[in-house]
Amino acid sequence: MTSETNQILEAKFAAAPVVPLIEASDPRVAVATAKALQAGGLDVVEVVLRTDAALDCMAAIIAETSGITVGAGTILTVADAKAAAARGGQFIVSPGLVDAVVHFCKEEDLPVFPGTMTPGEVQQAHNLGLGIVKFFPAKLAGGVPMLKALSSVFRDMRFMPTGGVSADNLGEFLAVPSVIACGGSWLTPKAAIEAGDYDAITSLAREAVALARAGRS
Repeated sequence: MTSETNQILEAKFAAAPVVPLIEASDPRVAVATAKALQAGGLDVVEVVLRTDAALDCMAAIIAETSGITVGAGTILTVADAKAAAARGGQFIVSPGLVDAVVHFCKEEDLPVFPGTMTPGEVQQAHNLGLGIVKFFPAKLAGGVPMLKALSSVFRDMRFMPTGGVSADNLGEFLAVPSVIACGGSWLTPKAAIEAGDYDAITSLAREAVALARAGRS
């Protein structure tokens, strides 16, 4: 499953290298948000485990949409990873690098993108056999200059910066060749979701796709 899912993710990232974060307590809201993002051209989403209903929200998106690749984020423990896998999560994202979580995901053939922010953590991920890591929190950890420094040493590693990424700097991050995609919550503003303004989310997604293409070019 890893190779197949990775191929799907890489193809989608090549077309639209942006991963929106969805934080929801209501599965219906989560599904509507995911559909709005897909309408704007983004069909890879990360449902963050920051609410008690997060796994229900993730499962609902998987069950009620088509063509969206759905992962689980804010995975802190192996138990979190197991719970997400059991509910159909297609990839795992964590804020930090935990060997046990990586080992579990590799055993389950589940793509995993652990958070890193230092050369030591990136080297540890490399030695665990990973080729893609999250760079978090991207802005506070040094942003584009830090990514360029890490990329010069870890030439085969690719990064997914998240944390402080926005429409204003998306192009700068994506201009770094080692960046495979960027993650962010700016695409799913709470005010728009609470107001039921899913058209606004679709517009933000379309804007992100256009910015990403410009940044890549």
